[in-house]
Amino acid sequence: MTATAQGGPVAGPGTATAWTVLGGVSLCHFINDTMQSILSAVYPILQAEFALAYWQIGLLTFAFMATASVLQPVVGAVTDRRPMPMLLPLGMASTLVGVGLLAGAPVYGLLLVGAVAVGLGSAVFHPEAGRVARAASGGRFGTAQSVFQVGGNAGHAAGPLMAAFVVAPWGRGSAGWFTLLAALGIWVLWRVARWHQAQRRAEAARPRPARPGPTLSRGRVAGALVVLAVLVFTKNAYTAAMGSFWTFYTIERFGLSAQGSQIMLFLFMGGMALGVLGGGVVGDRIGPLTVIWVSILGVLPFSLLLPHAGLVGSAVLSVVIGVVIASAFPAIVVFAQELVPGRVGFINGVFFGLAFGMGGIAAAVLGLVADARGLEWVFGWVAWLPALGLLTILLPRGVVGARG
Repeated sequence: MTATAQGGPVAGPGTATAWTVLGGVSLCHFINDTMQSILSAVYPILQAEFALAYWQIGLLTFAFMATASVLQPVVGAVTDRRPMPMLLPLGMASTLVGVGLLAGAPVYGLLLVGAVAVGLGSAVFHPEAGRVARAASGGRFGTAQSVFQVGGNAGHAAGPLMAAFVVAPWGRGSAGWFTLLAALGIWVLWRVARWHQAQRRAEAARPRPARPGPTLSRGRVAGALVVLAVLVFTKNAYTAAMGSFWTFYTIERFGLSAQGSQIMLFLFMGGMALGVLGGGVVGDRIGPLTVIWVSILGVLPFSLLLPHAGLVGSAVLSVVIGVVIASAFPAIVVFAQELVPGRVGFINGVFFGLAFGMGGIAAAVLGLVADARGLEWVFGWVAWLPALGLLTILLPRGVVGARG
């Protein structure tokens, strides 16, 4: 193994990949993001029960995303200096509390508290779990990111199905059963944290040569990180629109039931799960920069077609868009980690956090726009967001592991 200047050891190219550990953090990513996905999937139920306006729906998304976005970089920066694996089960416990509130809260204010608790769990989970994934990668950084992230995307895809076949027929209170999944996640993350503690102790007894970083100036690195953040914002703003309002759009345009609309959301989320799995694996072979080009800009023709498609076409396009747009994220994270070696937690916090929070702000703004102009106008406008993929031309070539 090699070691970074800060943040502890990471698996080097000659080290075996710890697939069991990667499977554990991916499973818990699935659980964490299933809880998050249930929040957006039950929006139609919450709207009917509490007579919510679209701005209140957007505010729920904002409360969750803003909490995660503000705290994730802070958690990542702190744990770069002093990794704290045992934060992982504590974060999942916060998610458990949040889901319990969403299932049983009698007033809208407590729904907001539940959304914040789920966001807090996400803020704690992503930086440390991402560090564990890199440590277990055996040098296959893109593949490890894909395995880790596919759990999250699968969770996002499963949430609408669970809402459609559990919460919709049995009522909002049935969402409380998903706290059992969170309890399983607490146990798995406790085991994963124990592994990481032992792995770090073993590494401390070995020589720790510094890992070479890119020879880019500080300003060039900062500029590249800004471009990557804009690209992640592009992806997350589009997916926030889909996650928050795609169910309402399909109900309004195609006359679907709440259950049918959640299945349409599942198709998009399922496509994202496939895309994120392939993005990192392909990125290890052809370089993350090439994957970023194809993913962000390549989705533009499909996003422009979506507002004009019929029901079947919309179902097919939602899968294609999900696959293409999601494939960029593992490549973006790996590219950023190579730009700033030794700051794995901070980079994970920024790209899972701040840019994610920008998507939350976008959801709140789009909710206001939807109230004023209608959902068809919203989806016609956000279809142009992937054009920002042209900014990829500003990213530097020659970054270690980021050829393309």
